[in-house]
Amino acid sequence: MQEDHRNNSHHHTNHFHRNNHHSPINHHLQRFLPKRIILVRHGESQGNLDTAAYTTIPDNKIPLTPLGLAQAREAGAQLLNLASENGTCAKNWRVYFYVSPYERTRSTLREIGRSFERERIVGVREECRVREQDFGNFQVEERMRVIKRTRERFGRFFYRFPEGESAADVFDRVSNFLESLWRDIDMNRLHQDPSHDVNLIIISHGLTCRVFLMKWFKWTVEQFEHLNNLGNCEIRVMQLGQGGEYSLAIHHTEEEMQEWGLSPEMIADQKWRANAKKGQWNESCPWYLDAFFDHLKDGDNEGEVKDNDSSTM
Repeated sequence: MQEDHRNNSHHHTNHFHRNNHHSPINHHLQRFLPKRIILVRHGESQGNLDTAAYTTIPDNKIPLTPLGLAQAREAGAQLLNLASENGTCAKNWRVYFYVSPYERTRSTLREIGRSFERERIVGVREECRVREQDFGNFQVEERMRVIKRTRERFGRFFYRFPEGESAADVFDRVSNFLESLWRDIDMNRLHQDPSHDVNLIIISHGLTCRVFLMKWFKWTVEQFEHLNNLGNCEIRVMQLGQGGEYSLAIHHTEEEMQEWGLSPEMIADQKWRANAKKGQWNESCPWYLDAFFDHLKDGDNEGEVKDNDSSTM
């Protein structure tokens, strides 16, 4: 279950077209892959407005505020424009939803759903593995303030809340969810008609969305630590490039990605993915190899000299 997603995604997509090697992306594979995978954080909740709510209400039952409901309706209009390409999309586009089982995410989905006609919705599934990070049970305010200060010293990714989860725990279940997602794609559960452009929309929580991106794009723990949380009803659009890779750089600007905490190297990788062919390896990604073996650059040069010498002989 913890297999590298890059290899995983290639295994599944290659399953579609192992006997067909046309580039940039063959038509059989293109029939199955969603055009966009869109992450949406829930609208403003009562807990966002007043953390005292967590002392008397279970986290999964925290409701949206009136502002949160309005944000969700606005997000629905934004997603409609995105999926229909501002009404200019020539193809029959569709949407498919995954939603966290928490009250605030389900309410967000209900408001978002008002923007879509029934014929545009392929399906919806409640998905427990994209729920919020577990912070424990009823939360005592002063204790949580101390705990969160401790987390800043310890590190956000590995710190486990007492009786709760760490971001690393969330990473594990998100990884498991991605396995199921690829099976859904493989078994054509997201398409009713191969001619449709499907927009897969996942309505979840701030940290879970960041962990999803971390897993998908193989970001390191250090890179995760620099990411900023999504705002309420803020979205991240992973769009399918012509070569078959998903990229944030197709829909979002470089300035947006900088604001989210992506480093120049991470942004360069997103731009590379926008046009990369499925199965290609980004040799310029420093965190893939150079970060672990800083001697390789010199070593490779030496190897090239030896190869040249032997070939001459």
